[in-house]
Amino acid sequence: MPLSKSSYMQYLRHPAWLWLQKFDKHKLPATDDNLQAIFDAGNLFESYASQLFPNATKLGFSSYQEYLDLPRRTLEAIASGDQVILQGRLEVDGITCIFDVLQKVGEKEFDLIEIKASTRAKPEHEYDLAFQALVLEKAGFKVRNISVIHANKEYVRAGEIDPALLSARTDVIEKVRALQELTALQLAGAFKVLAKKEMPDLSPRYVNQVGVLGVNWFEDWMAIYKTLKANSDPYSIYNLSYPTAEQIGKLEDAGITQIAGIPEALALRPKQLTQIQTTKTNQRIIDAEQIKAFLASFQYPLYFFDYETFSAVIPQFDGGSPYSDYPFQYSLHVLDSPEAELRHLEYLHDSQSNPMPELLKQLQHDIGTTGTVLTWNMSYEKGCNDRMALLYPEYAEFLEGLNERIEDLMTPFAKMWFFDKDFFGSASVKKVMPVLAPELSYTELTVGDGLLARRLWTETVLEGKNQASRAQIMADLSTYCTLDTFAMVRVLEELRGVTT
Repeated sequence: MPLSKSSYMQYLRHPAWLWLQKFDKHKLPATDDNLQAIFDAGNLFESYASQLFPNATKLGFSSYQEYLDLPRRTLEAIASGDQVILQGRLEVDGITCIFDVLQKVGEKEFDLIEIKASTRAKPEHEYDLAFQALVLEKAGFKVRNISVIHANKEYVRAGEIDPALLSARTDVIEKVRALQELTALQLAGAFKVLAKKEMPDLSPRYVNQVGVLGVNWFEDWMAIYKTLKANSDPYSIYNLSYPTAEQIGKLEDAGITQIAGIPEALALRPKQLTQIQTTKTNQRIIDAEQIKAFLASFQYPLYFFDYETFSAVIPQFDGGSPYSDYPFQYSLHVLDSPEAELRHLEYLHDSQSNPMPELLKQLQHDIGTTGTVLTWNMSYEKGCNDRMALLYPEYAEFLEGLNERIEDLMTPFAKMWFFDKDFFGSASVKKVMPVLAPELSYTELTVGDGLLARRLWTETVLEGKNQASRAQIMADLSTYCTLDTFAMVRVLEELRGVTT
């Protein structure tokens, strides 16, 4: 089989990723439902962007035989003088790719256009397109211009979706051309990997060696690496807070395997340094005075508050924008006074409609106008409130006042006033809670993360799927969001405990 564009991009992520995909793919994680939802969003955006070319010849394939036949059909379409070809494929010199859009601009000359369901052209898109341009040119064609059609982040839905307004276009020809020589070198490296009988070195030091700024490439490879190596040691260097490939390489070269053995000079950021120190000493760092001053600013009643949100590249409702987050659910634990019994209030939208009007109506009733509102990573909830204030000006004053009352319970952990080695340098509630409140657990929940909550709610409520299990899904969504706010209650109790 020739080397495809997706396989080439796997090589750029990590050479062993390509080798595994070709020779031992069962060791790689399967496409889960959350990842498939991302693919589906990309396909949906492409269906709208393709409407920008109404007279295009659409090729593509729906079977393996049609895939094999696609180069012949693509060359026939080019020979016939078709002006725009969607989903064509060429194969030459052992490399192949499917092009989103080929737009004819001259004799054997084309504009190359990639469609991406992001809100901008990203660096990794440039490497992707450099590979495509190489295939085209090896096949005997010229490339005049190269661009990316992506979602327009400024788009605001008003009625039916307008593909021209939904999308934006960014020229990347100069950046792609600058990668021409590097692409040829990397391609040679990829073929060398495919010629190996043994798997290349799995070390994370080889992630992103060409400088591609891929989102989560290091994190994604670390998950694969730990599985393949069966490395369950929580204090190995591979659990250092936000390491770089270069940093891991230096530690491996020095024979260092444990966080406690890392020289402080090799720490790249304060959290790494603090993680190393606390792992060595097995002692927490607690700045009781800073924490006490922080807690003293809170005013009763205390509201522990969390949103769950939906988001999509194609806005579901008028006023929405691509990938903007809007709430469909909240959980609210309330302490009216230090001695009061904890109360719980919530809202979970359950009808196939815009959740925000009803959510805002109940939230205004539940959260009152006085008292401190505690969130975790307050910029998220505040951002949701700002977006809703623009959509529903009748609630703007309420939401502005709500934002003024919000305090971030993550602050003591983000500022390292409270630091435990088992946070592993993270201030996430999912890292802090298991340490401070080990009786609580996300891992035992059916819905244990926000991405899954978002997908299940969208599929079940907005899209009408999963109806046989709808009641259980809604109960699971309630349980998950409730734990988010109860975790904050428990964390506050532990913070108070270290200041007395």
